[in-house]
Amino acid sequence: MRWPWRRQGSGDHLVVSWSAQTLAYVLARSGADGVHEVLKFGVERQGADSMDDFVRRLQGLGLKGLDASIMLRPEQYQLLQIDAPAVPAEELRSAARYQIREMLDTHVDDVTLDVMRVGDGQQKGAGHLFVVAATNSVIRGVLGLGDAMHWTVAVIDVLETAQRNLQSALAAHDGRADRANAALVLVDEHQAVLTISANEELFYTRRLELPEGFLAGSWAQGDDAAAGLADSTRSFTPVDEYVPDYSVGGVSYGNDYTDTRTVHTPSVAGGAGDDEKAQRFLVEVQRSLDVWDRSWSSMPLNGVRVYAGERSPELSKWLGTQLGQSVVPMDVKALFPGFEGGAVGDEALCLPLLGVLMRIESRKL
Repeated sequence: MRWPWRRQGSGDHLVVSWSAQTLAYVLARSGADGVHEVLKFGVERQGADSMDDFVRRLQGLGLKGLDASIMLRPEQYQLLQIDAPAVPAEELRSAARYQIREMLDTHVDDVTLDVMRVGDGQQKGAGHLFVVAATNSVIRGVLGLGDAMHWTVAVIDVLETAQRNLQSALAAHDGRADRANAALVLVDEHQAVLTISANEELFYTRRLELPEGFLAGSWAQGDDAAAGLADSTRSFTPVDEYVPDYSVGGVSYGNDYTDTRTVHTPSVAGGAGDDEKAQRFLVEVQRSLDVWDRSWSSMPLNGVRVYAGERSPELSKWLGTQLGQSVVPMDVKALFPGFEGGAVGDEALCLPLLGVLMRIESRKL
């Protein structure tokens, strides 16, 4: 099965995620100018409802019988990186299945997988592959809801590639589609996803665990204090002095917060607890950017877009000061009119779905 898996669809399009009894959805209409008008979006939780009652509730929202795409949430699949096998393109999936069998959380026969080359194919050498592996039960579960809602499922996608599409569209809107650009999205209060793309292709991704209470904590002391701390970004330990817990260009399987004594970060308001939480997160972001600088020195990072709900401007300003990078909020209003006015938590769950709307149909393996 090709990833994303697709059938032909037309007209207004629904994009959903369905995980942990929570449905996030965006219903949009595509214009000839590439702008997607968001007709409605939101989050519905099954709660104590039976599946039949929940389906009736969704039907009452006008979501029945639509062309739909489904985006899997990070907890629903593994995203692995491997050396590209030296086999013809048509044999990559079967070769990758054999290569990752010991890396999976379940038996290899119980997963659906597909592969995508790391980068845009312009680099020398054999290269690497991203491998998406979702259990068959997860696929059956999301398609089962689609059947109950009479959706024509056009695509099954994953969050990292949806985020790549979104940041690439924003980069193209700024006339910088060919430059390496990063997106850091706090997908909920527990996890952030970092992706680095160029030429509309994904080069690097990492999942970052958020320290408890990070999203509600304090990150900066104010404009005057932040301005006086600009030189502190030079105090980070180079990446070769770290012992990171992820492979170059790979995906994190947990963060190592045990050795931060070599990294200087300024104190933040809110006491020692907030200071420690901010430092832990900052160290992991800096590690990832250091890895990028070392691994892709010919493609310097053009900037970072950040999404943290209503606190996106605040987090962007703080990270820009600490990292010495151009960091701006991820503002999608120009490309997705109508995506506003919802609850903050709902918007955070729905934002990645917008990237599925921007999906490019033909991708290089």
